[in-house]
Amino acid sequence: MRKRLVVAVDGPAGSGKSTISKKVADILNLEYIDTGAMYRALTLKVIGNGIDTNDEDSILRIMASTSIYFMGNHIYLDGTRVDEKIRENIINKYVSDVAKIKEVRREMVKMQQKLSKKSSVIMDGRDIGTVVLPHADFKFFITASIEERANRRYKELLSKGEKNITYEQIFSEIERRDRIDSTREVAPLIKAEDAYEIDTTNMTIQQVVDEIINIVEGR
Repeated sequence: MRKRLVVAVDGPAGSGKSTISKKVADILNLEYIDTGAMYRALTLKVIGNGIDTNDEDSILRIMASTSIYFMGNHIYLDGTRVDEKIRENIINKYVSDVAKIKEVRREMVKMQQKLSKKSSVIMDGRDIGTVVLPHADFKFFITASIEERANRRYKELLSKGEKNITYEQIFSEIERRDRIDSTREVAPLIKAEDAYEIDTTNMTIQQVVDEIINIVEGR
């Protein structure tokens, strides 16, 4: 019987880390925890309540009465499944504003660390290998060119029926998110020193998954 396995996956918006992590979780029988979805769920509630994403006091007040949890590979916000709603482009646009708030990150990290102790997990986000799970058995930093990441996100949104969006708009939003994520005061997006870096720009999802599996299994 193998010991508990903990895998940390970090990377910028549109790098493919969530899709890749889900597939690795299925193959290695790990619990998948999408930390980005947790920040997205809170952002959904903030926007839904008409709160300005720069109004930190109001965001912290609403967070105090917010329930976010995973069940059956779905995410629930205050008891309601919100898998699709948190992927809408308005959430893409504002999630980094909410995620950069120091107190929000502190509470989210506590929740994420608690979730990681229940079983073997693969967790993805922006600060997993550096802050949330610094002692993970394996750390990966998944990246890609900004052009490729914007193209992927643009195609994804079109496939989900989003209208009135352009590639240039998505490119600009990802550029902005990169800037906020990498320069924020608390837990900025950086590659952990002991992380394997994988540039997915010219790779298929399956190629990336295979590379991660090979590393974890020591092939």
